[in-house]
Amino acid sequence: MSVSLGELAVRFGCELRGDPDTRIDGVAPLGAGREHALSFLANPRYLRALATTRASAVVLDRASAASSPVPCLVSDNPYATFARIAAYLFPPPPVTPGIHPSAVVDRAARIDPTAHVGACAVIEAGAQIGARSFVGPHCFLASGVVVGADVRLVARVCLGEGVSLGSRIVIHPGAVLGADGFGFAPDRGVFVKVPQLGGVRIGDDVEIGANTTIDRGALGDTIVEEGVKLDNLIQIAHNARIGAHTVIAASTGVSGSVTIGRRCMIGGAVGFAGHISICDDVSIAGYSVITHTIKRPGVYSGLIPSEEISTWRRIVARLKRIELLAARVAAVEQKLNMRASGAQSEDDE
Repeated sequence: MSVSLGELAVRFGCELRGDPDTRIDGVAPLGAGREHALSFLANPRYLRALATTRASAVVLDRASAASSPVPCLVSDNPYATFARIAAYLFPPPPVTPGIHPSAVVDRAARIDPTAHVGACAVIEAGAQIGARSFVGPHCFLASGVVVGADVRLVARVCLGEGVSLGSRIVIHPGAVLGADGFGFAPDRGVFVKVPQLGGVRIGDDVEIGANTTIDRGALGDTIVEEGVKLDNLIQIAHNARIGAHTVIAASTGVSGSVTIGRRCMIGGAVGFAGHISICDDVSIAGYSVITHTIKRPGVYSGLIPSEEISTWRRIVARLKRIELLAARVAAVEQKLNMRASGAQSEDDE
């Protein structure tokens, strides 16, 4: 697709500085642009690359516009505007209706005539697939699964019993929704499995990364609200709830019955202890360990940053002696308090 810069300015509500007839047919990084490509500048640290860019145009903010050597689209949020333009230039392929001959589809499944079911997919009885949805190759939909409209299951996605998807959802390869939660009751040295009887409910406009897993609830449902974006290799345990428009980076683990609020930003490899709550509008730095409920919006971090190995060993050695140090301080404080009390008594006399 090739469009003029003027058309992009009108379509995406940007101020145009430069020739409106500049043609754009692709996108490229700021430092490696090319003719007819659009780039963006969202971080001032990359302002130096703007001076030498070979892109035909750049999306940037008002403060950087005067420094641009090429035509530009001025936006209050350059990154989001660039994302929307890139999606416009490179739309997903249209869904071709039909069922591949190698797919195994139970007669009791309900598949909209505009949907696509790919090669070697398995659709069990009672499953429902909505309009224009795409079920990629080797996907598995268990009995009773509900898939809304305009959903894209890219490939090898497994949806277990009790899974319900809203509309406009994208799930990447290898994701598993609706596996049993990790529920076992200890009894005299052995563990008795707790039946997992709930489901998984996914709201509209959610994206779920490759090999991410979301367990079904033990009794109620595990819930991911609308607009949530999940990276690859995330584990969400049974009966967790992820609030609307929260984003979670890769390798994060969310324990059972955790509630994460709306508009939260969770960094990579964060660990959540079970049965805690995170309020709305919380940001958590990567590699943090969250063991207590967070009741106030803000930015949180929970691990000591890395140090040179000899320094780290000294820190660890001191941490191991902290109980001894605490006991010594307590003893000193107690002795000082006794003296203070005695001195006070003498003064009273």
